[in-house]
Amino acid sequence: MRIIDLSAPIAPSPEGTPAFQRNDIDYYDHRDGAAAIEELYGVPSRLLRDGEGWSRETVTLGTHNSTHVDAPYHYNSTIQGRPAQTIDELPLERFFGPGVVVDMTHKADGDAVTAEEMEAGIAAAGRDLAAGDIVLVHTGRDAFIKERDYMDRGCGVSAEATRWLYERGVRVMGIDAWGWDAPLHIQAKEALARDEQGIYWAAHQCDLPYSQIERLTNLAALPPTGFHVACFPLKIKGGSAAPGRVVGILD
Repeated sequence: MRIIDLSAPIAPSPEGTPAFQRNDIDYYDHRDGAAAIEELYGVPSRLLRDGEGWSRETVTLGTHNSTHVDAPYHYNSTIQGRPAQTIDELPLERFFGPGVVVDMTHKADGDAVTAEEMEAGIAAAGRDLAAGDIVLVHTGRDAFIKERDYMDRGCGVSAEATRWLYERGVRVMGIDAWGWDAPLHIQAKEALARDEQGIYWAAHQCDLPYSQIERLTNLAALPPTGFHVACFPLKIKGGSAAPGRVVGILD
């Protein structure tokens, strides 16, 4: 068995990152830990190995600001006429299953994957989809994950392609780009020009109770099939999403 890490590291955001996208980490070293031990328990540093106490970190982390799993509640308050599930309400069985990588590296930024292209991509991967499969869309945009324009890159997936996967039993699907939809500034321009619903955030708001994994990395290290995906999200009460350590497990 070989495990491929598909998750981006969680690190402090660079200066100038918008507030809604920021991650911040405060680091407390072993000297800080020794001081805390003396304050809490009266044990001086001379009684600790090398005079050191525990190290620790405090993390301020948005639920969508790293490799994460979305819950249906992220998309709308109701899905198919019922209250949408939050991340802690979803069955764990959903987040472990056979994986399929669909190659969309040839697609341009903003050119969303159609249902026909998704069907062709699945066929090229050489697998007949089954309920519980986890489909990962490889765009190659993880190469830009540290760039300021990362959220503006990627082809994204259309609502029709999302429905096509859902109808074949896929309940978890992921992408190695900032978001599952085409870049939002492109969708916004079209939605405003046409003054229509169903254009902006179209795949998210297609009224289906599915989960997305966004901001994946390293999909190029996986074969098209013959592996499993583990993508268990943190159990955040009432959360619209949660960070996850997503891995591919080669059979």
